[in-house]
Amino acid sequence: MITIPRFSHGRAAATLALALAAAGCRLAPTAGVAPARPSAAATLGFVPDLPVSSPPFRAVHTSWKQRLDQPYVYLEHRGSYTGTGALLATVHREMIVQGLEPSGPPFALFYDDPAQVPVVDLHSRACMPVAGVRAPQAPLAYEVLPSQTVVYAYVSGPYPEAPRAYPGLFAYLAKMGWLQRGPVREIYLVPPTATASFEDLIAEIQLPATSGP
Repeated sequence: MITIPRFSHGRAAATLALALAAAGCRLAPTAGVAPARPSAAATLGFVPDLPVSSPPFRAVHTSWKQRLDQPYVYLEHRGSYTGTGALLATVHREMIVQGLEPSGPPFALFYDDPAQVPVVDLHSRACMPVAGVRAPQAPLAYEVLPSQTVVYAYVSGPYPEAPRAYPGLFAYLAKMGWLQRGPVREIYLVPPTATASFEDLIAEIQLPATSGP
């Protein structure tokens, strides 16, 4: 189980923002209620189906849903999670070379709890969704994120600060009597180039859930 990865704001935020901008984040429109406050997401046609939670995350608006299968290409990363976002630009460049088209916004998968696993051994993936099955060439790899029940929330602010909202999702998970089963997924919904402020960025956080061991 993952608790709260520790990210430092500043350089990490700038690195991730540049990587996402280079990767050309895209939005997948979703029906639902209007976000809690106007943002770049609304301008780009994305309407979260939950209110967007904002720092310092004293309240995190959380629910659950059934996630559909998601094919994706990715690069593996071992080491500090602050380096995961920087790989997204590399993934996108490789996709262009190989003629692969992203089918939605980039995301990252975080497999380990930094409180329990040494930094050098942390496992994560920098991912881009694709439509259908098409085996990429090295260094990219291909996999399908399986359909699964997930606890989720939308959070605003600098993307490296998104883990500050994790306690709210884990609290909801515990309230439902569920356990985490699989990596935490962070989907970066708003391209940094679409807004003048990191505060207008929106990420969706998903915790895969199971009702038993």
